[in-house]
Amino acid sequence: GVVAKDSVKKGIKMTSVEILNAEGAEALHKPVGVYLTLEITPEHCRQHKEFAAAVELLGKELGTMMKLKQEETVLVVGLGNSMVTPDAVGPKCLDQLIVTRHLLDASVKGCRSVCALSPGVLGTTGLESVEIVKGVVEHAKPDRVIVIDALAARSTDRLCTTVQLASSGIVPGSGIGNGRSAFNEQTLGVPVYAIGVPTVVEVGTMVEDLLQGAGSAGKKALDQLDPKVGGMVITATDIDAQVQRIAKVIAYGVNLALQEGLDLEDVAYFVE
Repeated sequence: GVVAKDSVKKGIKMTSVEILNAEGAEALHKPVGVYLTLEITPEHCRQHKEFAAAVELLGKELGTMMKLKQEETVLVVGLGNSMVTPDAVGPKCLDQLIVTRHLLDASVKGCRSVCALSPGVLGTTGLESVEIVKGVVEHAKPDRVIVIDALAARSTDRLCTTVQLASSGIVPGSGIGNGRSAFNEQTLGVPVYAIGVPTVVEVGTMVEDLLQGAGSAGKKALDQLDPKVGGMVITATDIDAQVQRIAKVIAYGVNLALQEGLDLEDVAYFVE
């Protein structure tokens, strides 16, 4: 029930996992759908040639996954707290998104209708993000929803170095044991696509990785780890710069996927 494939495109390593049925979903503990992981190195965020390759690949893979029609409207949701840097990937992506829904009356040829929303977090709004988004979906009636969020990494090597795409939506906060209501077709009534970037890693996970191969002594040390410490999350010292760079890669890729008539220079012109 699972098809997995590794490949290299435009010099970027990509892992594709497609869960075909209930058996595959049970085996991987994920819903049926397509899951892509693109390994984006720091060079892809800094060097022009590598940046262009990463953006174009992300845009192409997202576009292939969504198979949009020109007349469809897309709502892009930036989840997270803009005041907490590791959780600000979603809102920062919206800062560089080309929104066009308000321009349709101006008859902009070849322009797909795109709108954006940053619903904040429960602690500052008192509302579940999915409640806010659901209200906007009922009013704006988009045909598809893209949700962008920060994730928890399995190891420190993956912090801000992978971009994950999924056709089955997302459960915010699940990576750090704070799962909220899911963003998927069942809750919103339209297809939901997720884009995520690992920005934090749990201390317990990091210690477990460090103790691999230590045998019984390592297991004993892990068992003695204070749960309060093990449940803490850490991030990189330069996470502000890393989030800013990876958010630009994602935003440009989404722009290319949603506005097929634009190239990288066009996107830069409109955004910058």
